[in-house]
Amino acid sequence: MDFSDRLAALRKQRGMTQQQLADRASVHVVQIRRYEGSVSQPAVDVFKRLAIALSVSADALLFDEGERGADEEFRLQFEALGAMSDDERHVVKAVLEAMIFRNRLGGAVSGTSAGSAPAQTAATNDAATTLRRPKDEEGEV
Repeated sequence: MDFSDRLAALRKQRGMTQQQLADRASVHVVQIRRYEGSVSQPAVDVFKRLAIALSVSADALLFDEGERGADEEFRLQFEALGAMSDDERHVVKAVLEAMIFRNRLGGAVSGTSAGSAPAQTAATNDAATTLRRPKDEEGEV
């Protein structure tokens, strides 16, 4: 589904007319018709106002479901990162980057996903070391 179809679908899901969306996004209704008709694309500032008016993320307007963004399975975990300390976020980031690196490296070497490969890469080992390493007196890892 392209942007024009997504915009119209989201507007209709919310029970809004084109005029109501135009009013909420502070654009002329003719522009809404042009966007929904694939005649023109909104500028970034208008795009942002459309997302706000529809109470959706910019990603929801721009991408199809599942095309972009965190998997729903992990959404709550990613949101929980906001409550973590900088040190904890650093560790989570290191582990995630190591696993991504391991997966890409394993796929490049064997031609398949490394998700089932038993061997750990150097990046995975580095992340594990980061998790095990005690903090010194200054709190640095």
